[in-house]
Amino acid sequence: MGFVFSKSMNDSLKAQQEFMLMNSRLQLERQLLMQNQMRERQTAMQIAWTREFLKYFGTFFGLAAVGLTAGAIKKKNPGVLLPIVPLSFIFAYQYDMGYGTLLQRMKVEAENIMDTQSTLLELPKGQLTYEDLEKIRRSQSKFFIEK
Repeated sequence: MGFVFSKSMNDSLKAQQEFMLMNSRLQLERQLLMQNQMRERQTAMQIAWTREFLKYFGTFFGLAAVGLTAGAIKKKNPGVLLPIVPLSFIFAYQYDMGYGTLLQRMKVEAENIMDTQSTLLELPKGQLTYEDLEKIRRSQSKFFIEK
């Protein structure tokens, strides 16, 4: 009789462990999906912000180019056009970020760094562990009583 009861308990325990494993895996998959969705939304917002900024900066750049060109012709001094050089670099960067291939090139370079220079990615003092967090929590806790 005890063997039947024991076998039933073992089967129940095994089923519960499998359920917990499946449940934790499902939770991890959901967390990964949520983190990826958040990253995609943040990247989309960054690209949208860049495109919106480009509209305003493009207008400013166009007006500045026309104004500086008119000033250079009127004063017969080509040095007046000098501010167009840095403004054009800023405009080109913003355009590349909003509509060009800058993000793809950055992704390729990031993958290259991860593959060939992974030591640059190491955290100071190594990866954070549970013990490190507990030590910090204990040092900052006002309610922790050392035994």
